[in-house]
Amino acid sequence: MLSVDPNTNTERENYKLLIGSIIPRPIAFVTTLSGDGVLNGAPFSYFNIVSSNPPMISLSIQRSGGKQKDTARNILQKKEFVVHIVDEKNVEIINKTAANLPPHESEVELAELTPVESTKITVPGVKQAKIRMECILEHSLELGDNESPGCDLIIGKVIQFHVEDDLYENGRIDARGLAAVSRLAGANYAKIGEIFEIERPK
Repeated sequence: MLSVDPNTNTERENYKLLIGSIIPRPIAFVTTLSGDGVLNGAPFSYFNIVSSNPPMISLSIQRSGGKQKDTARNILQKKEFVVHIVDEKNVEIINKTAANLPPHESEVELAELTPVESTKITVPGVKQAKIRMECILEHSLELGDNESPGCDLIIGKVIQFHVEDDLYENGRIDARGLAAVSRLAGANYAKIGEIFEIERPK
């Protein structure tokens, strides 16, 4: 078995080991508002559940050359954002929002996504997602080198869920109906695939 000390690797080599090993990863499409009112949108696969009581999610937003991304900056300034689940129907259009645009240009407009008003926050979501969550900032951490942090870890509290009617029954989400996609390495994605059950020990 190959054994690797990450301290002897470049950042890129460690990145490839991580994204190739930790699969599949759920994808969050996140909308935020800039100080100038520009609706920013970007996908992130360093994303997961933190807690259900209260409901909280995490986003790790990687920096580029130590420079903070628009999404992280907007969240830290406005303290609110919307997380959408990426699915088979919207993945191609959401992928367009990964383009590197300057802060004054909207990825939501570029991808021709349809903004929809939120219930409890000022940041709009987009209509093309079957599930979206209105979030407020709970915690943020700069992680990595003290001189030049490598990422912004965002913990958001979900204060409103929006779920398509036909996905929700008896308190459960229909996984097949949601048809969420996940991120692998490179340009690869995965669908849900085979579902199987294993009972937890009592």
